[in-house]
Amino acid sequence: MTPSVDEALAWLDDPGLLERARRVRDDAWGATLTYSPKVFLPVTNLCRNRCDYCSYRRSPGDAGERTMTRDDVERELARAETAGCKEALLCLGDKPEKAFSAYRETLAGFGHASTVSYLVELGERALARGLLPHTNAGLLTRDDMIALRRVNASLGLMLESASERLCAPGMPHHRAPDKRPRARLAMIAEAGRLKIPFTTGILIGIGETTRERAEALLAIRALHEEHGHVQEVIVQPFRARPGVVMDRAPEPSDHELAATVALARLVLPPDVSVQAPPNLSPDGASLLISAGLNDWGGISPVTPDFINHLHPWPEVSRLRAACEAAGFALAPRLCVYPGHMGHDFLDPSLRAPVDRAARELSA
Repeated sequence: MTPSVDEALAWLDDPGLLERARRVRDDAWGATLTYSPKVFLPVTNLCRNRCDYCSYRRSPGDAGERTMTRDDVERELARAETAGCKEALLCLGDKPEKAFSAYRETLAGFGHASTVSYLVELGERALARGLLPHTNAGLLTRDDMIALRRVNASLGLMLESASERLCAPGMPHHRAPDKRPRARLAMIAEAGRLKIPFTTGILIGIGETTRERAEALLAIRALHEEHGHVQEVIVQPFRARPGVVMDRAPEPSDHELAATVALARLVLPPDVSVQAPPNLSPDGASLLISAGLNDWGGISPVTPDFINHLHPWPEVSRLRAACEAAGFALAPRLCVYPGHMGHDFLDPSLRAPVDRAARELSA
């Protein structure tokens, strides 16, 4: 039965919160924790949003501005193929062509009229290397997602928060038109109607209340119960970085993160994977495991975390040791989960690449 917001908040005051979440995780996912071996392709860091906590976005002419060329992408895909990666994460800012004429000229030079058209080409290149694309391109239209579905095993969009309050003047999403919760929830719902395996999540520590965290998790649950497409939910902690508006804002503690992971595990249906990025809590692996986490998300042997560039990925051997110390095995997975590999959730052209990747992963 779906809990109410008040019921979910009451769980946070329960001393047995983490133990209860662990039991749900163990029953649903067993004694194996997972991660996705990936290459991170930051297609462009141009973005029309200006979130107060983001150090990734740039405008044309800013130091560090970058849009990857085909050669850039091919070079990273070749390295990823050699390293045994299975996921190609294509990540970029929201709506850059709507904000910047210089970027539109760059796309035209690539032979494309839109970012989505370019992403389709890059997805095809990844598939040719044996990697399964997962694209996180911010807000997308129905037509955008239909185009990308043909070459992506899954798509993603962080909800971050369901709070309209965080979009008010002086709040972190005020200058971010694409972070309006209604728009993001509408896209996640549209992805469900299109039967696209989907990743979403919440960002904690940006000024939201615990009630707003619970509301966001319940909104995700409602969309999954309607469409069955949400594979995984990320619980990501805010981390302060130099040069951003929130550079001195307090970060959530490891225990606050663990409690939110446990809350997510109890609020969400058991078949939805709950993950937290291990590089953002380098000393908190055992605590997160004890909170009911079952997945660590993507970890790359060849590229850094371009969104959180101050936080390097952990060595898989160290993460495996932490898992084993807690009584769990660590295993790689694909960016599409087994429950979403059926005919309803994959474009027919992707069934052979997904089957091949799955065989290689289990070999």
